[in-house]
Amino acid sequence: MSAIRSNLSRQSRQGGAVTGKIIKGIAGFYYVCGDDGIIYECKAKGIFRNKNIKPLVGDNVELSRLGQDPPEGNIDRIFDRANTLIRPAAANIDQALIVFALSDPKPNLNLLDRLLVLMERSGVRSVVAFNKTDLAGREEREEYRKTYESAGYEVKFFSALDHTGIGEIRQCLTGKTTALAGPSGVGKSSLTNLLMPEAKMETGAVSEKIRRGRHTTRHSELFCLDRDTYLMDTPGFSSVFVDEMEPEDLKELFPEFEPFRENCRFPGCVHMGEKVCGVKTAAREGRISRSRYENYRLFYKELKDKRRY
Repeated sequence: MSAIRSNLSRQSRQGGAVTGKIIKGIAGFYYVCGDDGIIYECKAKGIFRNKNIKPLVGDNVELSRLGQDPPEGNIDRIFDRANTLIRPAAANIDQALIVFALSDPKPNLNLLDRLLVLMERSGVRSVVAFNKTDLAGREEREEYRKTYESAGYEVKFFSALDHTGIGEIRQCLTGKTTALAGPSGVGKSSLTNLLMPEAKMETGAVSEKIRRGRHTTRHSELFCLDRDTYLMDTPGFSSVFVDEMEPEDLKELFPEFEPFRENCRFPGCVHMGEKVCGVKTAAREGRISRSRYENYRLFYKELKDKRRY
């Protein structure tokens, strides 16, 4: 990230334009944090629309200044993206911090695994973080830790209420651009407020009727926590459909399957109906999380059914 900033600054000095990063986009306006320390309200040039290119939060851009009071500009160039996320819509993300609550509401592991699949497919590293440790016992925490650490993911626990584990979360974010993802009501905005009080993100209580959080974040926005450290809070969502991929490719997005695939009889084994399957055997023996494997089966069937119709 520091190399990108240095490169952008160098290009800015050479061309007289301003370079920076899009930190927010609302109703066709893009707010760019320039390398000169000024936040510009910008419109994107029509050439991007003609090429069907939509600027994204996290994009590194070059803009031409239109005015300084207030600071305004036109986005003239979008630099090459390291990666792109569809939901949340963002670019150049180093990692995703996928946040769920241990209780109130209970973690929806089906949704959690869908988010992990989407990040794996986008080539984005994921860290799983569970909030509300004050509402759960040690045994419950260890069960979730075992499930996701054995799948190859780093797992963090914290409490936005009593600030337990916040220092460890902050250390995990340092030097990276991180997207927060997860359902509403699990504490994403509360975590952002703890890490950066000036963000003043709106938070909402959990609905007593449906036990889900009220939707409080309405757009994606990047916050600069420190030099080269950005955090993006995103709108919460309660469902994600794994699509736009072949069912046979899904197995590559479950990292814990890899060590057991050599025990499958067929090279193209999809770990579903095959009689001799190393992954199925590992799940049956507890060496792969049963819940993760069952979600894999469900996602595979969804993809299969969608392709059929």
